[in-house]
Amino acid sequence: MKPIVSIIIPAKNEAKFISECIESVQNQSFLDFEVIVVDDNSTDSTFEILQDFSKKDHRIKVLKNNGNGIISALRLAFENTEGDYITRMDADDRMKPNKIQVLHKGLNSKGNGYLAVGGVEYFSENNELGTGFKRYEEWLNNLTASGENFKDIFKECVIPSPCWMISRMDLINVNAFDEERYPEDYDLAFRFYEAGYKVLPTKEIVHEWRDYPTRTSRTHENYADYTFTPIKMHYFLKLHYDREKKIVVFGASYRGKELAKYLSKHSIDFLWVGSNPNKIGKHIYDKLILSIDRVEDLYNKQFLITVANESHKNEINLFLSDQGLKELDDYFFFA
Repeated sequence: MKPIVSIIIPAKNEAKFISECIESVQNQSFLDFEVIVVDDNSTDSTFEILQDFSKKDHRIKVLKNNGNGIISALRLAFENTEGDYITRMDADDRMKPNKIQVLHKGLNSKGNGYLAVGGVEYFSENNELGTGFKRYEEWLNNLTASGENFKDIFKECVIPSPCWMISRMDLINVNAFDEERYPEDYDLAFRFYEAGYKVLPTKEIVHEWRDYPTRTSRTHENYADYTFTPIKMHYFLKLHYDREKKIVVFGASYRGKELAKYLSKHSIDFLWVGSNPNKIGKHIYDKLILSIDRVEDLYNKQFLITVANESHKNEINLFLSDQGLKELDDYFFFA
């Protein structure tokens, strides 16, 4: 008899943490699941550890990646699932005992067109977490508590990569893991957004997200800061770009410069607005930095805002909304 939930786990050189991960899965209050773990060409004892678990627990299937990289591993794992619901787990994290139960409960009552997401908490072996991780955790959990995750989709990945569940058919509908864009979790979140799926709100903290210096998301070039701009622009141009309106890049710091380079590379004309008086009136990449009061006909523009300071973002949001402009239509926060 096929399981209700399939848990897919890509794993690469996780010998230090994989046992703790699998044990947290085995300790779930929801029991009707299978685990598909794909070893992504590990050079340590990850595969051997997983084989030991598989011999003792028939619900755990271990495969060797026939390609290379996390997308290939996720694709292979999904191809071997049987469950009606699919969820992803990271090999270095831990599940709370009620994680699968919480995620499945909402989906089971709602049917297709919904995405279950749980609250997350970061932890580290030495209990030293950077303020950025805590801010991201708080921001993400606040979105999940209201189910309004997608309103901030262009800022950062609004769906925690190891803490979502969706029906098999809904995952297939968004092309599952067949896309080749990195960061793969952010790309998948955009495809959930594009499909119009609704996030089921919850305040339950169900996932423990491990942080450590060599974590892939902190060290691999596929997750470097510069990889996020192409993802954001791909989906902005696909889903929201009004070619009758001119783009205005708001902000001239690192993110603004990355956005300006992207637009120039793709021959898309734009205006560049700055809030730093030391940059206004100067040229960067042969583009004049203007003040916002120099922009004419605000209603015929689309603003891509790369300002990171929260108080400045609030001021910009208030200014543009007071002009009758709408977020995710006339202006978008890219930070």
